[in-house]
Amino acid sequence: MKKNIYTDLAVELHELVCEEKKQVKEEYEIDGVKVSVSKHGDSIEVTTVEVLDEMGEREIGKPIGNYVTIESKSMKENDIDIHESIISIMSKKLKEIYNIDTDSQILVVGLGNWNITPDALGPKVVSKVLVTRHIPEDLLPQESHKLRSVSAISPGVMGITGLETAEVVKGIVQRTNPDLIIAIDALASRSVSRINSTIQISDTGVSPGTGMGNRRMRINEENMGVPVIAIGVPTVVDAATLINDTMDYIIKDMATYVEKNSDFYKMLDELGLENRYPLIKDILEPYEGNMFVTPKEVDSVVDRISNIIANSINISLHKGITTDDINRYMY
Repeated sequence: MKKNIYTDLAVELHELVCEEKKQVKEEYEIDGVKVSVSKHGDSIEVTTVEVLDEMGEREIGKPIGNYVTIESKSMKENDIDIHESIISIMSKKLKEIYNIDTDSQILVVGLGNWNITPDALGPKVVSKVLVTRHIPEDLLPQESHKLRSVSAISPGVMGITGLETAEVVKGIVQRTNPDLIIAIDALASRSVSRINSTIQISDTGVSPGTGMGNRRMRINEENMGVPVIAIGVPTVVDAATLINDTMDYIIKDMATYVEKNSDFYKMLDELGLENRYPLIKDILEPYEGNMFVTPKEVDSVVDRISNIIANSINISLHKGITTDDINRYMY
């Protein structure tokens, strides 16, 4: 089933495998994968998926490494208090996932097409990142000890530049020699409920354009020569997923009114995700093609989420910096 349904989120791949295993036996443990969940207040949930070895890699289809998912329905709403809580949690997780030295040089890369709002998350984050590589230390004599060397770039997409994004980034890396890359991109999700309400942080890199249905050369430590932290948010959902989720709600509702041992109930029960999603894809193929759907308020939502991610990066990179300091430096 996980081979039929595409998602960039490790937490969803883990859920899909667990659903498969549950059909055979009541077992939610996956060999080579460790999962922990923590709650922060009533509205924020953090799930950490650790892919420990090659067996875990094969099971959920993600490279060995750490995947931290922060979920909150309030992420896409104009809730300043929740946003500040998410920023605090995310900045701590960024520090945990990679131990950044005081003298480390960081390159922030905003992946995506700035002309398409759902794919403009990366460029929007970069526009709000506090870049310092160009600032001479003597211009900030009282505060320079707080600032780390940070540079940022939005390399665009191949359709605009004619260049492979990973090759552009690699050229910058070879020229500027950063110690760490932080790459931000739009992702794909298998669940409508996670659109614009989920942030995934990983230390395994990213394939640019996956959120818009494209797969390019991977930006990771193997290809770049330096560690890569990837930050992503699912901003769109393909039409088949939207229809599938709608059918799921309909089937669950219908099942409550049907006798459990009846033929009709058995038919509804057999319309499981592993059978339903490929069928929907096949039916839609002649009409839908490569269609993606995004919420109508996507402009304001992407602005809010880009602000959350940028502030989290700024606070995690610059020692002692607060949101008040960021506003002072940036404006």
